[in-house]
Amino acid sequence: MLILRSLLFNIAFYVNIILWMIALIPTFALPRRVFMRGAQLWALSSLWLLRVIAGTKVEIRGRERIPEGGLLVAAKHQSLWETFALLPLFKDPTFILKRELMWIPVFGWYARKADCVPVNRKAGSQALMRMMARAHEEAKEGRQIVIFPEGTRRPPGAAPAYKFGVVHLYQNLDAPCLPIALNSGLFWPRRQFIRRPGTILVEILDPIPPGLPRDAFFRRMQEAIEGTSERLVAEGRRELGLRAPSPNESAA
Repeated sequence: MLILRSLLFNIAFYVNIILWMIALIPTFALPRRVFMRGAQLWALSSLWLLRVIAGTKVEIRGRERIPEGGLLVAAKHQSLWETFALLPLFKDPTFILKRELMWIPVFGWYARKADCVPVNRKAGSQALMRMMARAHEEAKEGRQIVIFPEGTRRPPGAAPAYKFGVVHLYQNLDAPCLPIALNSGLFWPRRQFIRRPGTILVEILDPIPPGLPRDAFFRRMQEAIEGTSERLVAEGRRELGLRAPSPNESAA
């Protein structure tokens, strides 16, 4: 039954993407905010399909901690799930993403319309400076800059691998940083088509004010995200009846 429901959801998920891409074509002639409202509705429809077909619900904790205006959002990255599910949480979000993603036909067009902030990881300090300048412009407009500080998906329980790029953004934006912890990888595992029924937990943590020394910020952000994510993963494992992985499995 799990395999059948997962298969049906995956089919519905990608058909839904295609339908929304077609539906959003007229918004290319409209202001970006109209396009973003459509993107958020797509995300909500995907979450609805996940709940109805796969039996996977979502619980968001700490919405009241989201401040108004420009913001740096640093989220744990365990799954494809958070790349769309975080969209409805914010008024005008944009993502930091690899420059290569902007070259993908169709997807890249939509990412450009959303004014996502590309970064060329191979171009060194010059690319970092261009990325920070773009992010600063978007934050000045009151947008929420979403970044996954580890840069890639990490399975639940894996040792953290935070990159220092988030520190440069924090120092450059002069805006609060909002850490987000989650346990999505238990229910939407990376590189698998299985979608487990249960409740994905997302916890929005206390904003970190601007102006902290770089090392103090980096330590505070990582400890907040990792400590809370570990607790959420433990909750999720209990719900699913899963055992905790061995150290070797966590590192894989």
